[in-house]
Amino acid sequence: MRVAILAASLFLFGIGESLLVQSRLGNSPWIVLSEGISRRTGINLGWSTWLISCVVLLLWIPLREKPGFGTFLNFLVIPAALQVGVDFFPRQSQFLPGLAFALIGIILVGVASALYISTGLGPGPRDGWMTGIHRRTGVRVGRVRLGIEALVLTLGFLLGGRVGLGTGLFALFIGQAIAISCGILARLTHQ
Repeated sequence: MRVAILAASLFLFGIGESLLVQSRLGNSPWIVLSEGISRRTGINLGWSTWLISCVVLLLWIPLREKPGFGTFLNFLVIPAALQVGVDFFPRQSQFLPGLAFALIGIILVGVASALYISTGLGPGPRDGWMTGIHRRTGVRVGRVRLGIEALVLTLGFLLGGRVGLGTGLFALFIGQAIAISCGILARLTHQ
C-alpha cells in the first residue's frame, strides 16, 4: 500500500510542477534550472529534470547518504509525470487561467509532498542532499534549503529558465500547502 501511495504522490507532484510550467508565470526553483538546461541542450523538460536528479544523487556520495526505494522512484516518476503534464496541459497565454494553473500546481505539489513524506520510503535526491549537508555541517536545515534553492534558481535563471510571479507564489505558499496537507492527512489517519 505504501508503495502505491508513494508512486501516486510522486506522479501528482510531477503533474503539479507541470501546471506551474504551463501557467507561464514562473516555475519552482528546481524546474527553473531544469527549464534552463532544457533550453540550452534541446532535451525535453522531463529528461532535464531526470538528469539533474542523477547529478544531485551523485552529490550524496561525499555526504555518505544512503538512498531508499523512494529515492529511486522519485527520480523516475516525477520527471516522467512532469513531461506528461507539459505535453498534456495547454500553455496559458492569459493571466487568470495562468494564475489558476499556478495555484492548483502549488496545491498539488503540497498534497503530494505530504503523501510522499508519510510513506517513509526514503528521501528524494534533493531532500537527501539537503539533509546530508545539514548533518555534515551542522547548518540549520532551513538555511541549507534556502541556500540550495537560491543557487539552483540563480543558475536556472542564468540558463534561461522562467522566473516570475509563479516562482514567488511557490516560495510563499508551498510550505503552507505542505503543512495543511500534513495536518489533514494526520487527522484522516487517526480516525
